[in-house]
Amino acid sequence: MTAPSSDKVFAGSVPQIYDRLMVPMIFAPYARDLAQRIKGHRPRDLLEIAAGTGAVTTVLAAELPETRITATDLNEPMLAQARTHLAGKTNITWQQADALSLPFGDASFDIVACQFGVMFFPDRVKCYAEARRVLRPGGRFLFNAWDKIADNEFADVMQQTLRQMFPADPPEFMARTPHGYHDPQRISADLTAAGFRDIAIETLTLRSPSPSAQDAATAYCQGTPMRGEIEARGEPGLDAVTQRVTEALARRFGNGPIDGKIQALVISAVG
Repeated sequence: MTAPSSDKVFAGSVPQIYDRLMVPMIFAPYARDLAQRIKGHRPRDLLEIAAGTGAVTTVLAAELPETRITATDLNEPMLAQARTHLAGKTNITWQQADALSLPFGDASFDIVACQFGVMFFPDRVKCYAEARRVLRPGGRFLFNAWDKIADNEFADVMQQTLRQMFPADPPEFMARTPHGYHDPQRISADLTAAGFRDIAIETLTLRSPSPSAQDAATAYCQGTPMRGEIEARGEPGLDAVTQRVTEALARRFGNGPIDGKIQALVISAVG
């Protein structure tokens, strides 16, 4: 299934809500893991694609102060939000760029990294081929992708609630795109088609903390492109949907701070 172009729209207040609520809840745990894997390779030059609001970039800048980091994203509003955290870091260059047509020369980087971005690319083999092109010989592509939505508890509760509220036409952004590219065989085949070798795919299960069910519901319903899908449905409206998801999360995980399972695939490939 080809994702609609709206799946890539992170605009308006979405980048701020995403950064404030979604990043610490589900992205920060995997950012720390990916950064540690990258650190072990001691890269001189690193390219990050689909950098978003800088979850991985923030950790890399601290862990690898001598590495030249080029952080890119298709969405300039997301990079603008990232810059608010990392404005003083002189080893980071920010650049708006399309991962399917990277504006860099061949063999420019030791590592290409991507945190939960490959699911959004309309032609993953082309993206992977671009990553391989800009890697130096023997360079490594390190990235992650969400496992199926049933293995990610907050997202699954949210999705089930929306299917109950909109049985004829539920918003499916989360299941369709972030959690829509989780077959290891498919990922491996796409990387192989792009010329990568020594492909390793690991399943990594972590925990997703949130200060409250309300924060988790707001993150998913208002801090992602799911927001546009919900608003397009009209009644009962974004606030009412967020409240229903809040109630569903509270029933499942309790009141006060909540904690749920998250699961992703971590992939390494040599160019």
